[in-house]
Amino acid sequence: MKLIRSSALLVAVLLIGGVTLTAQSAPVAPAPAATPIPAPRVRVSPHETISTVIGDRRTGNRVTITYGRPYTKDPKTGAPRKIWGGLVAWDKADRLGADEATLLITQQPLVIGELTLPAGAYTLYTVPSANGASKLAFSTNLGKWGVPVDETKDVARAELKKSSLEKPVDQLTIAIENDAATGGGVLKIQWENTEFSLPFTVKK
Repeated sequence: MKLIRSSALLVAVLLIGGVTLTAQSAPVAPAPAATPIPAPRVRVSPHETISTVIGDRRTGNRVTITYGRPYTKDPKTGAPRKIWGGLVAWDKADRLGADEATLLITQQPLVIGELTLPAGAYTLYTVPSANGASKLAFSTNLGKWGVPVDETKDVARAELKKSSLEKPVDQLTIAIENDAATGGGVLKIQWENTEFSLPFTVKK
């Protein structure tokens, strides 16, 4: 009887040991491959930040714009380029500047025509037109490369006034000027032989 019990115990130990050994020697699933990190994009144009206080220096509204400043000449070949209606196509959404999307920050709401733009940060891009109404778009799609332009996150589009410059401007220039007459300001975009402007006031 003892011999039978001992034999049974030995068989049980061997079976358990076999199961454990099998479990330990089972193949281990390989770890999932790490997602490759895309290489950072290289800037091709100088960048600039402009900042203007609209109204009183202490209590006024600060408007800040950070943008890339491409030249009329091709950065690779040095050849002159046609800007409006060439590099920047008419009647199509186009980034305003170069490299990263242009960023506007306003501390207080802006009134542009009949629309009110809440305080905050926005990506700017343009929809220029040769004969129709040119537009400046304000988008919440932040922190992205300038192209492709995402038109799905617009919060507002405002009509720009287009005029000709007396002297051509070789490098894209954006300026924010105080307008003492209205107590507001004017955003100006100058490049090649064209200026686009957008007056605005600060919501009280």
